[in-house]
Amino acid sequence: MNMNLNELDLADVARWPTAARMVVILFLMGGVVFLGYWFHTKDQLVELDSAVEKEEGLKVIFETKAKQAANLEAYEKQLEEMRESFGAMLRQLPNQTEVADLLVDVSQTGLASGLEFELFQPGSEVPKEFYAELPISIRVIGGYHEFGDFISGVAALPRIVTIHDVSIGRVGSTGLLGMNLTAKTYRYIEDDEAVGGGGDS
Repeated sequence: MNMNLNELDLADVARWPTAARMVVILFLMGGVVFLGYWFHTKDQLVELDSAVEKEEGLKVIFETKAKQAANLEAYEKQLEEMRESFGAMLRQLPNQTEVADLLVDVSQTGLASGLEFELFQPGSEVPKEFYAELPISIRVIGGYHEFGDFISGVAALPRIVTIHDVSIGRVGSTGLLGMNLTAKTYRYIEDDEAVGGGGDS
């Protein structure tokens, strides 16, 4: 059955041929679907994409937190080990009354190594967060072996002493060597000093 579009009466759709009515119905359904997508579903798809991205981010955060929770016991053990190590290092810092003894130990270590002191001059303390740094300018005369013994002896002291700015040169025509260095020792700042700016000790 041939269908002439010019013969179709819009006011009497019920009398249209079945094929024409089906085309109109499909067209209207397509329009409804398109309008529904454009005004409603499109925004929901955008929200869905955003929710998926958010979910992925939350998954990453969850996995990170889960790993941290699984390793919490190991972290706590490591923290305790660090505290013990830090405490041991603090115990190696002399208090105010022990600094003089430590200076004597450094100088006696040099003499025991066979060195001759030309300079042994403690400088001014440099305050840090919880300790004070005491630099000592030292110049000794001797040979390489004596210098090595001295450095080893200082490193073996029970208190922390570090060596800096080492320079070695010949002393005239004597065949001896001179070594200049800065030894730094460290003193624990006690609570009353840190809070009150100094105390009697």
